[in-house]
Amino acid sequence: MQSSPLRFPFAWPRAAEPPVELATLREEPVVRVTLPSGDEAFLVTRYEDIRRVLSDPRVSRNRDRPGAPRMTEQKTKVFQNPRIDRDPPEHTRMRRLMAKAFTATRVEALRPHVRQVAEELVTDLLKQSPPVDLHEAFAVPLTLQVICGLLGVPPEDQARFRGSLGEAWQYMGELIDGKRRDPGDDLISALIGVHDEDDGRLSAHELHVWCVILLLAGFETTATQLGSGTVLLLTHPGQLERLREDPGLIPDAVEELLRCQIAGHSLSMLRYVTDDIEVGGVTIPRGSGLIPILESANFDESVFPDPMRLDITRKNNQHLVFSAGPHFCMGAALARLELQVALEALIRNVPTLRLAVPPSALRHHDSPLDLGLREVPVAW
Repeated sequence: MQSSPLRFPFAWPRAAEPPVELATLREEPVVRVTLPSGDEAFLVTRYEDIRRVLSDPRVSRNRDRPGAPRMTEQKTKVFQNPRIDRDPPEHTRMRRLMAKAFTATRVEALRPHVRQVAEELVTDLLKQSPPVDLHEAFAVPLTLQVICGLLGVPPEDQARFRGSLGEAWQYMGELIDGKRRDPGDDLISALIGVHDEDDGRLSAHELHVWCVILLLAGFETTATQLGSGTVLLLTHPGQLERLREDPGLIPDAVEELLRCQIAGHSLSMLRYVTDDIEVGGVTIPRGSGLIPILESANFDESVFPDPMRLDITRKNNQHLVFSAGPHFCMGAALARLELQVALEALIRNVPTLRLAVPPSALRHHDSPLDLGLREVPVAW
């Protein structure tokens, strides 16, 4: 193992590229890093090791323990709330309740609605004078309208929580109270029913927290992926042209764009090791922080041939963007659907879409918990 820890998250290059560390990180199975909080942790770097630790009961999401490592100096209600970072059996109970809303059948039934929203937004986009920020003009409105429709957030309220977690927290409490008085045909009303009518299996705090998580994670992360994925295509013209010639490749292209993400990192995957574990011949001691670094797994040469190359025809793309094991992302099917529909709408309706700035001019957010590009300026 290296003598001194690296700083994590890694710095993003100014161009549309992954951090340079990802090319060689897997030379060591475990790498020591310093987090934004100043605390140290261990990165698990290789695909198979990461899959194993994601299902290891000694690797806990509950970091509400004395001396446990912190992501940043300040906690947030969502990202570092010990009352939601739970392990089985509590987490299993919650997932069983929440997953009913995200079955493949229910998500696929949303496709016509998502397609309608995407078409309307592309029409509005083309009415503007370029350059236009694709993130704000297309990616965020698309994912926001979809998740708000699923949750039951009225259209007139959708802008209230864009810039503030505190606003989202307060707003969701008000919305839950309103839907308790006047329930509708939406996910929040269904979850209220679980809390109020089904022996209290969903506590008031769980109801509040998970509604906020679904709201914020349901649009910000997918919007970020849509923006960065579009950038990847626009900076790989040969791949983009192939996709225009054969739109049937869109599902495979989405998986490859997710694998080769140029926005986002695994800081929020920080875990607590409850007992000594061995990873790749290295012992990670009890009480340590551990991060299964998903972006490194997705560039693992033993799983993905020529991993640094974007290949929209790549098959059997078992990337780990959505994690694995008991904490696999419940919204993965919805995110995939939105990305597929959005790319199809852009490729078909805006055939001359291009970046309005050189790739080297793109900037990432400075905050370690604020993922993605600051903006995605495009023209046509």
